[in-house]
Amino acid sequence: MATGILALILHAHLPFVRHPEHDDHLEERWLFEAMAGSYLPLLGALDRLARDGLPARLTLSLSPPLVAMLRDPLLQQRFDRHLARLDRLGAREFARAANDPAFGPAVRHHVDHVRALRVAWDALGGDLVSAFVAHQRAGLVDLWTSSATHAYLPALAHHPGVVRAQIAAGLDLVRRETGLRARGFWLPECGIAPGVAQALRREGVRCTAVETHALLDASPRPHAPAARPAITPEGLCLVARDVASGRQVWSRDAGYPGDPWYREFHRDLAQTADRDTVREFLDANGARQPTGFKYFRVTGDERKQPWEPAKARARAKAHAAHFVDERARHARWLAERLDGDAPIVTAPYDCELFGHWWFEGVHFLEDVLRVTAARDDLRTATPLDVVASGARFDVVTPEPSSWGDGGYSAVWLDPANVWMLRPIDHACTTMVRLARAHRDATGLRARAARQAARELLLLTGSDWPFLLRTGTAPHYARARFEAHLARFDRLASMLDGDAIDADWLADLEARDTLLAHVDLDWFLAGDLA
Repeated sequence: MATGILALILHAHLPFVRHPEHDDHLEERWLFEAMAGSYLPLLGALDRLARDGLPARLTLSLSPPLVAMLRDPLLQQRFDRHLARLDRLGAREFARAANDPAFGPAVRHHVDHVRALRVAWDALGGDLVSAFVAHQRAGLVDLWTSSATHAYLPALAHHPGVVRAQIAAGLDLVRRETGLRARGFWLPECGIAPGVAQALRREGVRCTAVETHALLDASPRPHAPAARPAITPEGLCLVARDVASGRQVWSRDAGYPGDPWYREFHRDLAQTADRDTVREFLDANGARQPTGFKYFRVTGDERKQPWEPAKARARAKAHAAHFVDERARHARWLAERLDGDAPIVTAPYDCELFGHWWFEGVHFLEDVLRVTAARDDLRTATPLDVVASGARFDVVTPEPSSWGDGGYSAVWLDPANVWMLRPIDHACTTMVRLARAHRDATGLRARAARQAARELLLLTGSDWPFLLRTGTAPHYARARFEAHLARFDRLASMLDGDAIDADWLADLEARDTLLAHVDLDWFLAGDLA
């Protein structure tokens, strides 16, 4: 038997950004950059692993907003336009610098990369979701999902109906889009609090991942909190993040992505090229936006050296071998201290780290899976594989916790975003009242009630406070939050009155297409408990 189990978990998520009222909305490029940088390259890696028949297993969580955007015809059309824009930039760059002795290899690599993306996109018919589902059906991937709008559930724990609605709506959307019932669930920001496990089990979820101290400080403390799954009294399986696995990939100082041979993310062609070269990457105000063409490697702050793709690829292979060696060594150490069961080393990451932020990261992942498949002392498996194996579990109540700065909700209770909590609390209370009053409504009133539910779910997403806390697109985050709140308040007033503005309601329904099948009964968990 294998000495240890490596459980790799990738969580893919982006906020729901869809603006049909604009021809080229800046924030929609977040999706296009992630598709080109992470999701299409990851599918390429999975295709190669499947072709070679390797015994590899990977957990991949696709959030409901991401699934909805990947399946949206308007956004698919706009991504196709984005690829065409990259194609044209590549042609200009190839003519300019393909034979440059210092930067030619980087230029040619980017041109070839864009062409490969186009071939892959066309071969899939623009349907990435079905490609991931195919790998689930073939046994390479176990697909999980998350809450409807990636809400941070501990912040909503005193509104059980809203917690249930976030969970049920997310599971329902992904089931409708994929035909699969996800048995695993990514807790946004790994946030767990009293009532969350019960809500997950009520919707049929069997397993989730938590931050390390959720089990280290659980009650009672499990026998091996970071090496063996635990189970809550409600029957939810918990796996805890392995700290060393996270540090080797995430650490700014010690992590692999900081290696000086890797491509530098922050130095983009848009910063140095003449305006005509990057003319299709200027926003409405003429400001330069990232192109994705990056020719420097991670060297000194000022005097960065040219990126050499072949050497960077070799470093990814070496780092993958080192990562697997370290996980196998740690698993052997754990196995000596456990009685019988193979230890599980749980390594969860944001999917977008690989490929988008760390260009060589998808190669690293593929190599990790290949190297592990060739070993006898370590194998890849999913947390649900471990659940199905009959392994023993300690029954615990997890410590309320999250990942991120501080580990206890500090990111979502920050001076930059704490002002959001009071209007969210009021809106949640109002939504439960509206659901109770209008659950049997028909016609316009039923549509208005469902739209209020959508606005409430969009309002409570974790992305808006997170973007405010980090200072990333804070104006957009505030504007989205305030827009959803204003729409919700107006809908609530209409529902409490006599008249529904049908034209305005139809405009909202066409703009925010997420969660078309929201069920008001989901918000009544408190009534039914």
